Amino acid sequence: MRRQSPFRESTIGRSIFRSTERETTRDRAAGHWASFLLHVYPVKVRRRELGFRYSWYLGVISAVLLISLVVSGVYLMFFYVPSPASAYGDIQSLHTDVAFGQFIRNTHRWAAHLMVIAVAAHAARVFYRGAYKPPREFNWVVGVVLLLLTLLLSFTGYLLPWDQLAYWAVTVGTSMADFVPIFGDVIRETLLGGTQVGSETLLRFYVLHVAVLPLLAFGVLMIHLWRWRKDSMLDIANDEEFVDE
Repeated sequence: MRRQSPFRESTIGRSIFRSTERETTRDRAAGHWASFLLHVYPVKVRRRELGFRYSWYLGVISAVLLISLVVSGVYLMFFYVPSPASAYGDIQSLHTDVAFGQFIRNTHRWAAHLMVIAVAAHAARVFYRGAYKPPREFNWVVGVVLLLLTLLLSFTGYLLPWDQLAYWAVTVGTSMADFVPIFGDVIRETLLGGTQVGSETLLRFYVLHVAVLPLLAFGVLMIHLWRWRKDSMLDIANDEEFVDE
């Protein structure tokens, strides 16, 4: 049996490292469950699921792009004011007056485009592989919600530069809400804050883009990962080959 380090055997070490040494399969599982970073993943997975051909890593790519968007978005928030009088000028000053401003903005923009592509491709691959079938049908619904949140994040961020392209794109996009039965007018007026695109629209889109939708996306993503973990263990007793993660 491998001897633990003196620090891990001390009182402080035992209070920090609560997992046991991973000598047996049970010890490895206990250490996995005790880890803050690893407990959201299943203890065992099918060997074929570890390969690139199984999922093309689209789920991982989507999560990495989301983190990239959050990091770059927080940086951009320091130099942007959601006001029609200053929004366009703030975007322009990012290119000339802010250190790495243009680079961070381009990173944010391209990460948003790539995330839409990655999430849509991930959903398409799950659908065409039939991975939405029982017992994973609930997680498929959660994934569709994540796709919708991704599209809404992209749409709400489109207005923030406050240029002609953004103005008319949001005008056309919000007018499509009129075709929603019963609640169409309510949805449109809620998004616009009135009857047309204006200062209240910019403020509402900003709050949705930087606070409401990201929090919802992270919350639904946690549910998605949790369900993926649970669903992957449902048929462990009947499957052929699993490997410890």
